[in-house]
Amino acid sequence: MADTPRTPDEPAPGRTGASRRTVLTTLGGTALSLAAAGLAAPSALGKTQDDRRAPAPTGSPRLSAACVLTPEQTEGPFYLDLETVRRNITEGKAGVPLTLRTTVIDTRTCSPLPNTAVDIWQCDALGDYSGYAEGGSDPDTTFLRGIQLTDSSGVAEFTTVYPGWYVGRALHIHVKTHQGGTVSNGEYHGGHVSHTGQLYFPENYNSQVAALDPYRSNTARRTLNSQDAIYRNGGSATLLTVTRVGGNTSQGVIGTVVLGIDPTATP
Repeated sequence: MADTPRTPDEPAPGRTGASRRTVLTTLGGTALSLAAAGLAAPSALGKTQDDRRAPAPTGSPRLSAACVLTPEQTEGPFYLDLETVRRNITEGKAGVPLTLRTTVIDTRTCSPLPNTAVDIWQCDALGDYSGYAEGGSDPDTTFLRGIQLTDSSGVAEFTTVYPGWYVGRALHIHVKTHQGGTVSNGEYHGGHVSHTGQLYFPENYNSQVAALDPYRSNTARRTLNSQDAIYRNGGSATLLTVTRVGGNTSQGVIGTVVLGIDPTATP
């Protein structure tokens, strides 16, 4: 399929490029209101805490009865249909270790949603996306992209690194959810997209990370969440709750979020 011109809502990180399947969905929505055991729900203020304990095991969240759809956000210009199912997506990329835990719930029942494919992609510390090079696509690189299926508790977990940034965008990770597909030979096939969105990070952690290697080599001007037009259109609903895994941020962090999904939707 021919490459699609990038959308003005998602600035390219210092270059031109195109996705193979760009779907622009900037729908309004109400912030997700949930509580989960061991997984703090995101808030508009960006709840954070320093926790030197070992990461909490993934468990069955106790979800509140008040659940609504997580707002849709733009796919952006750098999505690739790689379909690769894997937990560790780093491929040796340097950066602050990040364990990303997403809990997906069915907003029709307020129950965990198992067997949902959570599909994420992000830039590296210097603002580069795999699959793209100056002037166009570069299919030979696949770092920081991958899919995981949610377990019986609705949880999908990734091993990645804290993202960097590029001109015009706050720090973020892109996410899609897919329903009804199958996995074979390490790839996800079929099904339909039920949600497209972005995940964000609290500014106090962004500032700490920006001072560390290799992030401090990133010369692009960093955009704050409050300055990002895409974040302002519902991004607070997917602001990650971030906790440290050691005595300082450089040792790694855990980011958790809850996504409210209608699995029958095809936005």
